[in-house]
Amino acid sequence: MSTLLPESPEAFKDATWPDIVSYYDELERRPLSHENVETWLADWSRLESILSEAAALASFAYTCDTADEAREKAHLRFSMQISPRAQERRTHLQRRLVELGYVRPGLEMVVRRFQNQLTLFSEANVPLFAEQARLTAEWSKTMGALSVEWEGERKTPAQLLPFLEHPDRALRERAFRLRAKPYLEQRDKLASMFDQLYDVRQKIARNAGLANYRDYAHREKNRFDYTPDDCLRFHAAVEEAVTPAMQRRLARRKQKMGLAKLRPWDLLVDTGNRDALKPFTDVDSFVAHADDVFGRVDPDFQGYFRSMVGAGLLDLENRPGKAPGAYSQSLNFRRMPLIFQNAVGVDDDVRTLHHESGHAFHSFEAAKLPILFQRHPGSEMAEVASMSMELLAAPFLDRSEGGYYSTADAVRSRVDLLERIIQFFPHCASVDAHQQWIYTNAEGRNGAARDARWLELRRRFEGAAVDWTGLDSERIARWYQQPHFFSSPFYYIEYGIAQLGALQVWRNSLRDHAEAVRSYKAALALGATRPLPDLFQAAGARLVFDARGMRELIELVEEELSRLDS
Repeated sequence: MSTLLPESPEAFKDATWPDIVSYYDELERRPLSHENVETWLADWSRLESILSEAAALASFAYTCDTADEAREKAHLRFSMQISPRAQERRTHLQRRLVELGYVRPGLEMVVRRFQNQLTLFSEANVPLFAEQARLTAEWSKTMGALSVEWEGERKTPAQLLPFLEHPDRALRERAFRLRAKPYLEQRDKLASMFDQLYDVRQKIARNAGLANYRDYAHREKNRFDYTPDDCLRFHAAVEEAVTPAMQRRLARRKQKMGLAKLRPWDLLVDTGNRDALKPFTDVDSFVAHADDVFGRVDPDFQGYFRSMVGAGLLDLENRPGKAPGAYSQSLNFRRMPLIFQNAVGVDDDVRTLHHESGHAFHSFEAAKLPILFQRHPGSEMAEVASMSMELLAAPFLDRSEGGYYSTADAVRSRVDLLERIIQFFPHCASVDAHQQWIYTNAEGRNGAARDARWLELRRRFEGAAVDWTGLDSERIARWYQQPHFFSSPFYYIEYGIAQLGALQVWRNSLRDHAEAVRSYKAALALGATRPLPDLFQAAGARLVFDARGMRELIELVEEELSRLDS
């Protein structure tokens, strides 16, 4: 490359767009032919790896402490000033490759994605992407500042989660109501933020020549193998095949707890009135147990996890000022991932770490591919990686094997994992259906109409097993707690599609663990070099949108729950 690239992302840490644009200029001016295209592509891949890692580290630092003004400034510099302009120049380079007509084995999907992105690009959207990033950062800051007073202490809403597992029902109710309170108090502000995001996103869609942001998001996410109508089929299949199963488990819970009515604060507590599971006392022990568990699943996974620990690429504990949620992000230059989480010492933290580690292991496997653009498949396969890891790790939670729990508590955790998988599908359908409605309906800009629609969807997909009398406001608050509506629009149906893929990987592991893990790793190593159905097939699975296929997998979950119950 005639304009020599920096040696590491550190050189871009404080860079502005004028410091970066020359590298794109050189790639755009350089003569391109079939003879030199591989060198050109490798140079472009290296540039994007350096820049994306610098941006990822700035975002990671900010989400770890949203109250730090310097971190916020650095994150906004990348997300508002650099990334939108880089995306514009990236489009020019995509066009060069597409117009060259160069395709070879391993690049077919790369070229197809580039062609798709070119049809969506509009220069008018560059400032809108920056505005969307600004609004999302403002939302993150608002969410990171939320707190409540509990027993004389300020706590984040996430830090109340352990109390929802407490045997004292009155205490659980108090924690449930208090946890919803900051979202209710900030409801108008959050609704206004969403209105602004809605306006920006609908403009983005129109500038790209599409009727609404729903259609834009499906195209932008390279969803070549299913449509919005398939998502509607998915919703209907959940209602038919999964909601009845959830009702059966909730009826069992109500009977086991001896309750006349099951209330929302009764859903996480142990049905035998035992104390909540405590998987770890501090982050160091959390990491040590996870290390042992991953070693039992596969030695390579243990090695990957240890390399992240050694590189300081984990931030796991919840604290004030930290952005909500959890994620894994690839550091493309060093070909390693990082993990961000908000652990508070509950069983759900175990599943979250296993989930995000599945993403991380995917990054490690796909990083073996030479070109950055080959490594990252759509979110559907990315979530197969994460959700499969939750299930593959579940048999190794026993402390005698190096895990987190006694034998009895390990069974409790596995039961909870499988129950939550059943409960997840109605939530997934609610979230995706809500977004579909918001962006394709004239009332989607109306905050009150959005809230009312959310209640309708919850009643449709959750049924009537839980008594929500007098709690409409708290039920509405649930969608304001869901980060994807604000920061990752339309990134949710992937979880449902992937969970069905993960259940198939798990089904394979019940027959032959080693072979199931081998196929799983082989699928992850393909990165983005194959279409989605082929990636699922490599993992020993298929795409499922129908009630029959969904029912088969849910029945398997129910059979395993019956075995564990006994």
